[in-house]
Order: sequence, then structure tokens, then C-alpha cells
Amino acid sequence: MKALSVLALFSITLSCSQSQDNFSVICKLPKQLKEASACEISKASPLIWTIEDNHNHNILFGFNEKGELIRKITISNVENNDWEDLTSDDKGNIYIGDFGNNENDRQNLAIYKINASDLTKDEAQAESIIQFYYPEQTEFPPKKKERIFDVESFFFHNNKFYLFTKNRSSQFDGTTVLYEVDNDSSKKFAAKKIGSFVTCDQFNHCAVTSADISPNKDKVAILSSDKVWIFTNWKGNNFLSGTVEKIELNHHTQKEGLCFKDENTILMTDEGDKKHTGNLYQLKLK
Repeated sequence: MKALSVLALFSITLSCSQSQDNFSVICKLPKQLKEASACEISKASPLIWTIEDNHNHNILFGFNEKGELIRKITISNVENNDWEDLTSDDKGNIYIGDFGNNENDRQNLAIYKINASDLTKDEAQAESIIQFYYPEQTEFPPKKKERIFDVESFFFHNNKFYLFTKNRSSQFDGTTVLYEVDNDSSKKFAAKKIGSFVTCDQFNHCAVTSADISPNKDKVAILSSDKVWIFTNWKGNNFLSGTVEKIELNHHTQKEGLCFKDENTILMTDEGDKKHTGNLYQLKLK
């Protein structure tokens, strides 16, 4: 892990920019959403989609940029063990990442496919269930210093899923690991380690909570509570190689959802609290 991280650092050209002028609040999220943990736009729908994470209902929510909740779809054949992120394919099918793993003790990690044609319904079933595991993990849970198998971020590309770990090690150093998972529901597959990247060394500012790839497939973004990293010019499928720009949002909340609206516009959501809902934010890339 550490050797891989060092190699990633040597292979990346790092630049920083301040983006406060390009970052803004679009609207309050619907009041029904207290723990929005994702943000996704499907080609099959005009809505912005989100979910809530563990201990919440197995519901896919669709809302608009006015903060109006338009659609609640109950996914009736799967449970919300810990839903953490959403992605979609070129047909508009949405995938739910049920891979939140705070304690690093889960052995039922899964991704659920929701058919694009079901996005206008009130109830649907997962069309397929993709199961996977990390071959590097042999203990459930491992020692606290080895708890690096939580994930809250992924996207779909070339019929594969790319997952970014949320490091929960007691010796947090900002390392996120990129894994590849096949879009195949025929059996449980081993996730393939592709690369790694060191964000920064403070968990509350540096842990990765969401990710997406741009419509033109030439930018990848990952999110933390107050930062966005944009990757370009990568090699092969190691999206953490090449060039990276770190964008400081100068705005710290529990941001857990990110998606590209277009090639130069990123949308983000954050969690609310007992008194307030979260917000939908916009980041314009320069």
C-alpha cells in the first residue's frame, strides 16, 4: 500500500487553485432528505438522484434544481445495508453502491442495477446484483491500522465500476485506493487494485466521499468535505495517474455526493442535521 502510494505521488503533477468564486449554493435539498449520500444525473431522466446511507430506507430519490422532491422509488428486493453512492451508464440505468463499510467487517458488498425504464415508477426491483470482495482483506474486521476497505465513491466506465476507498485506518495518511469491479452478476468477483493517491493527512478534510467521470470521459473528480480533485491525462484505466488539480472549496460540510452536470460543471450534495436539510451546490471548472 505505502509503496503504491509513493509511486502515485511521483507520477502525478499537482497544482492547486482556489475556487470560492466558482462555488455556489443552488438550493436546499428536499426536507425529506436528511442524509443525502450521493448525487447522480441519468441520461434517462431530467432529475438529480440521491440516496440515504445505512439505517435509512431502500429508496431512490429524484429531485430538481428548485429543491422539489419529484420521485421516490422504493427498491423492493434489496436492503439498504449501507448505500453510499450512485452512478449511471450511457443508457441511463442507475447503479446503487451498497458498499459502505465503516467497521471493515462486511462480506456482502454489492452494486444494484436499477433499469432506466423504472425511473418514472414508485416501486422497482434491482435488475441485477453485482457482488464483490477485496482479495487483500483476510480479516473481518482487520486491525484498526489496516482498516482501509470502506468505500463511498464509484463511477461506471467501459462496462466496469471504479471504486475509491475511504481510508478508516487509525494511522490515516490520506491514501485512497482505486479498485476495478466487473459489471457481472454471475458470481462474486474479486475487486482488482488499479492504483492509489494520497489526498492529504486530515481525515475530516481528506477522506474521499464521492466520485464521477465527466461526460466526455476525460476528467475524473473525487470529493471530500471541502475539496475536489480533478484528474486528467491518466494512463490506461489508472485514473489516479497523470495530472491532478486540487480545488479548495473554502466551505466545510459533510459533502457526500458529486456528479458532473456537464463537462465543466459539477454538482454536489451534503448531509443535513436534525434541524436543517443539506444543500445542492455547483462548482464551475475553469
